[in-house]
Amino acid sequence: MTVALMWEAKAAPGRGAELLAWVRARALAPAPHRRETLTAPGGRVLVMTWWDASYDAELPEIPEPADELVARAVHRWRFETAD
Repeated sequence: MTVALMWEAKAAPGRGAELLAWVRARALAPAPHRRETLTAPGGRVLVMTWWDASYDAELPEIPEPADELVARAVHRWRFETAD
């Protein structure tokens, strides 16, 4: 089974590049099968990771950044393959 974890944060004003650099520096151990980092206007950063695991498996996740780096709490979602 494949599980996808999504991590999304909105940077504090003017801190989008810093948030992106921070999240790119966060290594996950073990490493996921696949990892993608995406950005959107307004300083939003999205990280998607794919794992060969069950839906309720304990998996490493990107932590919360420092409060001054983000405009709000991080949003997290977990999905599993639907086929």
